Amino acid sequence: MAVILSPYLNMEGNARDAIQFYEQALGAEVLSILTYGEMPEMPNTFNEDLKNLVAHAKLRIGESELMLSDAPSGSSIPKGKQVTICISTNDVEQSRRFFEALRQNGQVNMPFGEEVFSPGFGDVTDQFGVTFQIYTEG
Repeated sequence: MAVILSPYLNMEGNARDAIQFYEQALGAEVLSILTYGEMPEMPNTFNEDLKNLVAHAKLRIGESELMLSDAPSGSSIPKGKQVTICISTNDVEQSRRFFEALRQNGQVNMPFGEEVFSPGFGDVTDQFGVTFQIYTEG
């Protein structure tokens, strides 16, 4: 079982600019970009600006990965959420165990469950104020 820790950047509408910058500055390779408009469960009531924002992107920089996404339009990123840590596994039960352990005396931001982009995902802030996204490769 593989466990990978990656920084996750939460941007305020400028994720595409950041991706282009990291491609130039760090030689980043874009592995994937998913927009809010490409997510099937998103309502059609969103304006075009929101549909084009990055819901999730993954870059490779050397041997490491960097993930990022845009907050929905008009949303500011709360203190402590600009950079989070994404723990990726290839096993849903291991991901669930990490999530349950980290939520003890912490705060669940998004309950662990199946998402369109992952068979097991959750977002939790631990008792020390560090936010983790638990992501299962699908």
